[in-house]
Amino acid sequence: MQNANRKMDIFFDHKAPSIVINIEEYRNGYGDIRRRGAKIRAFTEITKENLPYCKELMKIVDELRHLDGVKGGIAVSESEYMATTILQESKPLTEVIYSNVKEVVEQGQYIFDTLWNSTISAEQKIKEIEEGVTRYETRIIENPDEVIKEIGRLTASSNKLDTCLTSGGLQYSHDYFFDIKKKLLEKQRRGEHKGIRYITNINNDNLHISKLYLECGIQIRHMKNLPPMSFGVSDKEIAVTIEKMEGGKRIQSLLISNERLYVRHFTSLFEEIWRNGIDAATQIKNIAEGHELTNVDVIQNPEESLRKAWTLVGSAKEEVLLMFATASAFRRQVKMGGLQVMLRAIQENHAKVRILIPDDGSAAELVEQINRVLPQGSFRIMDGSLNTSITAVIADRKQLMLFELKDDTKETSYEAAGLALHLDSRTLALSYASLIDNLWKQTELYEKLAVHDKMQKEFINIAAHELRTPIQPILGLSGLLQDLVHKEQEKLYVEMILRNARRLEKLTEDLLDVTRIESHSFHLNKDHFNLKDVILAQTKDYQKQADDDRIELHYNQKDVIVNADKARITQVIANLLRNAICFTEGGGLISITADTKNAQVVVSISDTGSGISPEIYPKLFTKFVTKSEKGTGLGLFISRSIIEAHGGRIWADNNKDGKGATFIFTLPLV
Repeated sequence: MQNANRKMDIFFDHKAPSIVINIEEYRNGYGDIRRRGAKIRAFTEITKENLPYCKELMKIVDELRHLDGVKGGIAVSESEYMATTILQESKPLTEVIYSNVKEVVEQGQYIFDTLWNSTISAEQKIKEIEEGVTRYETRIIENPDEVIKEIGRLTASSNKLDTCLTSGGLQYSHDYFFDIKKKLLEKQRRGEHKGIRYITNINNDNLHISKLYLECGIQIRHMKNLPPMSFGVSDKEIAVTIEKMEGGKRIQSLLISNERLYVRHFTSLFEEIWRNGIDAATQIKNIAEGHELTNVDVIQNPEESLRKAWTLVGSAKEEVLLMFATASAFRRQVKMGGLQVMLRAIQENHAKVRILIPDDGSAAELVEQINRVLPQGSFRIMDGSLNTSITAVIADRKQLMLFELKDDTKETSYEAAGLALHLDSRTLALSYASLIDNLWKQTELYEKLAVHDKMQKEFINIAAHELRTPIQPILGLSGLLQDLVHKEQEKLYVEMILRNARRLEKLTEDLLDVTRIESHSFHLNKDHFNLKDVILAQTKDYQKQADDDRIELHYNQKDVIVNADKARITQVIANLLRNAICFTEGGGLISITADTKNAQVVVSISDTGSGISPEIYPKLFTKFVTKSEKGTGLGLFISRSIIEAHGGRIWADNNKDGKGATFIFTLPLV
């Protein structure tokens, strides 16, 4: 603080405002900075608990802002940098990382500025806390227990509640929320609640629940063809999932929002479905009498179905919504004159045309070209992972056509299209229109998520580079210290420092490798070498680390010449050996073989440990997947990237005898 002559930028978590205000040295230091004419910018997480301290803090800094979830803290002046993760309320800092290295200071400033751009003013946050102002937000919850908690909260706080559910969803709702709904029904009888309505597909599986709900005073209607989602809407919030909840299965992912537009939209959607629904008593009678209602036009001739679809588009009076299965499906329609049909709907009928196209890498360029021909149309490029085998056409939210994509490699739509369905159903048309509306909005969300993902990767990259700075002197000085100490206790302390510093160095290198992989800056330095030498060196090193009495490492010692990046292949073998030793805690054999087969090198590492857990097997080679408390879950992700960069493959299986697992990777010989 004494050296800050122009400015000091600082951020810290919600505990720190009490430290600055209650500890005289810190508070006076801030005052001295400002008396010298320097500026102080700060941000923290402002909460109801630290509000008094934040108000005092606003008096001793030039500008205070708020950011949710801030952890630890850093301070950056024009020439120095400091960081800490240890913050205790009203207590001085006990441990900091300090540097006056120019590059470290610049990195610290970059981190501060990046986060500063995401903050809101302290005045705004304080007003929200004191006045109880609602912050409108949309969240995705991906924890089943949290999903139950949030739906329960939404239900209990409602003044009215409308729910559209799959048949399995009714069982889920009954299992987890029926007690809450009974309390709402009591409030309704006292005139304090507007009631509960359900619309679902009433069938034999949920018939008993439907009857029970009717008896309790819950209103229910039946709809056979429900939207491709389940949702609940109160007077304040909506909750949406695309999961089927078969047999009452718990929801894994839920979108929840209190945005007014979402609430109005889903309220309107529910009302439309409700108007077209069948009274539950009628459906219960239909089931008892064996009646079934259906209304679907199946078209098997692609020429007929496409003709009907473009007639539908051309006759639309208000709106046309199109969601193509793939970008190629859209290109085929452009070639066949589909743009002219859309143009006629726009110019003659003044209809609005909105088109969703999955990204295939060149869709954006195609849309740019099409915009010159059809500037009145609205196009959105959605995430390529949303490719489906269905193209949807909706006219005026009243009529719907669905096309099966049979073969996406064909030149014309007649050859590519399969079965088509025409549904003259306002309810289903509204349901798919709602889906398109949501995807339309989600394309904006994907763009924001891409920006966030980029910021996250940049932060990890910066943090990893920054960690390198203190690690090297720790390793170097600890090595020197190891030669100077003679007492056994002191040697143990130095060895502990070295061991943990090496772990930190390994983590740093792994983080940097992940950054290189994801930014496509991962490069190989290939050379010819004998794989036998690499494996022997690694088995020798890891045999020392393993308990000789428990674990035995065996290698077939065959000469295998490969053209590859020696350092990276060494890294892969080291990762696999480290994992094998880690999961062979009870002792056993780890065997390594290297051989040539079908113009490729095949290396396998087999252990007799605990094997691969079924829970993580499907995502074994992805980031941060591990069952060990010692690892970060990056090693296998990096190993896969290294092997695939060489043109090889890597996979793993549990051993057939039920003892341990085998990891195998291949490398091309040329």
